[in-house]
Amino acid sequence: MSEPPIRVLLVDDQELFREGVRVIVDAQEGMTVVGAAADGVEAVRLVDELEPDVVLMDIRMPEMDGVEATRQIFTPERVAARISPVRVVVLTTFNLDDRAATAIRHGASGFLLKDTTPEQLRDAIRTVHVGHAVLAPSDLATLMDQQFTRPTPVPAAYATLTEKEREVFAGVARGLSNVEIGGEIFASESTVKTHVGSILRKLALRDRVQIVVFAHEHGLAGRT
Repeated sequence: MSEPPIRVLLVDDQELFREGVRVIVDAQEGMTVVGAAADGVEAVRLVDELEPDVVLMDIRMPEMDGVEATRQIFTPERVAARISPVRVVVLTTFNLDDRAATAIRHGASGFLLKDTTPEQLRDAIRTVHVGHAVLAPSDLATLMDQQFTRPTPVPAAYATLTEKEREVFAGVARGLSNVEIGGEIFASESTVKTHVGSILRKLALRDRVQIVVFAHEHGLAGRT
């Protein structure tokens, strides 16, 4: 039995750009565009109504920009009400965009430049759908370092992580895959995946990207 297609919502105030992306996404095997929005207000409403898997979110729009729309999409009440998770990819014209970094803090899984290729767009949608970031770990670390120049106190929940979970946490914070982490701590990929799930539950985080944000926010990057 084949997997259901990845449901994609397009958000951009330029109709021509939206329709161009729609053609690209609908041409991909295992993907379908379920809706489109011209501003952040409409985007938040359609996420609630259509329950897409992935949102391609323009960062600069009238009425409500992509940063605020992302924040509203990931409010605790909305997250709790969803049957399945939604991933947001921010679209921007600027590399290492400060607004994109803020959107990532609010829950986005990374960003793409608007001149990305169809292949890169396809791969990004598939990547975030399984909970990974869509920008290089070094770029994500740079963004987070710029965002958190003064780390905040480490929450008490971090102390509940086991020694092995802290090793996995450190690996995820560096952008390593489960296979790479397993090679470092001499554990199977499935075991690492189990540890990641436990870390997310204990720290009340949504996905691996949020582990990276958490690590930089509290000065834990590079520590175990």
